[in-house]
Amino acid sequence: MAKQATRRRSKRSVAKAIVHIKATFNNTLITVTDTNGDTLCWASAGSAPLGGGEKKFAGARKGTPFAAQRAAQYVANEAKKYGVVELDVRVKGPGSGRESAITALQATGLRIQSIEDVTPLPHNGCRPRKKRRV
Repeated sequence: MAKQATRRRSKRSVAKAIVHIKATFNNTLITVTDTNGDTLCWASAGSAPLGGGEKKFAGARKGTPFAAQRAAQYVANEAKKYGVVELDVRVKGPGSGRESAITALQATGLRIQSIEDVTPLPHNGCRPRKKRRV
């Protein structure tokens, strides 16, 4: 049986990237794509390391701004490996991790060109679900 030669894929060099932040009430998802929309790296508040390295955020702690900050720091360090220096940020959703994720991206040394809110708003389309009673 002949052994096939495996080719290593070289990492792309991307100078400008788009960061998509989806902040829900329960979690925060951060995805870094190139300008064509191809994903470079991603992280969520549930997948980002807590700090010590062994634990992750779980349950109600995933929806906190601190969890979003950790996820943004992790994604920024991964994006720097691709040579990313400029970012366009697109924020979606009503969650509490919106601002903390943006400030964490800025603190890592990446230059933010623009911040855009792309939360979908209905123009009187479908009927909304019933009002939540607490």
